[in-house]
Amino acid sequence: MKSTTRLFLSLFALVAIVGTSFADDRPNILLAIGDDISWKHMGIYGSPFMDTPTFDRLGRQGVVFNNAYCSAPGCSPSRAALLTGKYIWEIEEAGTHAANFPKHLKVYPELLEAEGYFPGYTGKPWGPGKLPERDRNPAGPEFNIHKLDPPATGISDKDYAKNFEEFLEARPERTPFVFWFGAHEAHRVFEQGSGKRNGVDPDETVVPAFLPETELTREDVADYGFEIEWFDTHLDRMLKQLERIGELDNTIVVVTADNGMAFPRAKANNYEYGVHMPLIVSWRKGIAHEGRFIDDFVSLIDLAPTFLQAAGAPIPEEMSGRSLVPLLESSSEGKIDPTRNFVLSGRERHTHAREDNLGYPIRAIHTAKYNYIRNMHPERSPTGIEYKDVDGSPSHTLMLSDMNSRLSKLAYGQRPLEELYDKENDPHCLNNLAANPEYSPILEKLGARLESELRKGGDPRILGFGEVFDSYPRYSTTRKYPGFNTSGKYNPEFVESALKKMEALGIENPAYEDRVEHNKSQPGRAPSRK
Repeated sequence: MKSTTRLFLSLFALVAIVGTSFADDRPNILLAIGDDISWKHMGIYGSPFMDTPTFDRLGRQGVVFNNAYCSAPGCSPSRAALLTGKYIWEIEEAGTHAANFPKHLKVYPELLEAEGYFPGYTGKPWGPGKLPERDRNPAGPEFNIHKLDPPATGISDKDYAKNFEEFLEARPERTPFVFWFGAHEAHRVFEQGSGKRNGVDPDETVVPAFLPETELTREDVADYGFEIEWFDTHLDRMLKQLERIGELDNTIVVVTADNGMAFPRAKANNYEYGVHMPLIVSWRKGIAHEGRFIDDFVSLIDLAPTFLQAAGAPIPEEMSGRSLVPLLESSSEGKIDPTRNFVLSGRERHTHAREDNLGYPIRAIHTAKYNYIRNMHPERSPTGIEYKDVDGSPSHTLMLSDMNSRLSKLAYGQRPLEELYDKENDPHCLNNLAANPEYSPILEKLGARLESELRKGGDPRILGFGEVFDSYPRYSTTRKYPGFNTSGKYNPEFVESALKKMEALGIENPAYEDRVEHNKSQPGRAPSRK
């Protein structure tokens, strides 16, 4: 454990002394969030090749959401949205990948800590990115000291369950906890052949239709599946710890992931396999009617207000997410709340893949039948220079070897301003209906609804100063591509343009200006690789 943990515990005890009261009947909160996992790939969702007994048991004991979506198909913006209960276009720098996390943004672990909860995390928290305004990760204090020998080179050596045990031992007596278990799995790179070696038969895998059906892709999916199963086993160990100390029944256990599988046309894309997430909630003491499947459309930004309401804490007015507690307390299944008939998603920069460190901005609306996607800058390449906006993998390499195939053109080719997919007949989003006159009324209706929601949320891309997203710094590595490519610095050209447009629109953002000014005195880093 880091040396700062002892200081944190002392400060936490001081808070208790000066008057915060702890109610031992408030629920504990355990969020288990995987890395790069699409919703189909757990047994409870019908996957025939996944062995996920822990996730499946939790689903039978709780509630399974069939239509849960993340705010963005990339890890750090999606995690920031979950923590804040806000969409990525509402959280400034935190809404793009590998940037910073403004201090003024409220996050549920800190809000619960102020109410007497004991916070902590193991594995991957919010990130990647930098925290120049914060003294710790928004997910809480770190518990990552315990290691193990992983069964494959692609698996993290962190002993998540052992670290959770240490967290429980450090918790003050009679204090509810809020814990973030961020599995690094199933993030690339996978050890090739690790799935088959550990019991996932490639011949039994189901390869999504946007990937070519080959022996290599089946093996790649099997390796991915094994990493999900590893995530499942650690959560099982954690639940057994809670059962031993008699606290499992009053613990809200949530299983989800930050974004979809790291394959072409999935992760970093707003198609189904990029943003449609698993979401299982178990809470024996709080869910009277177990084993329900709910079809209402929900977002991972709904988790922050859910946790706050369950803990009896106030929900900040600025949170766009809506608490799931009414759905959890319901006795119904299927469609429950008629107002939950759509969700939104988006994306900005994912990696340094274009000149001037530009991103590929997308906004999307998802309903029961349709996905409507608006590519805000269709003149840009969706996958970037050298196709670097796609995670490297055997499947990626295979598809690049045949760029004339329909699937490769869909994965890497230029995209129009608008895309429309009929998910009932085209669940893998392969046939764009936007240019079909028959669907013009639907296209117009969904486009107007999306724009109305974005305007309501103050999206800079809609209000006219979208350059602000391209100004944000990237603290991870940059490449030797043309234009601005300094890691850790704001792009001065886009800062100037965004500020001029904000001034013309009468929009003031002094906090952004302060961060830009402070950043000017900080050292940047030149591109480290091509």
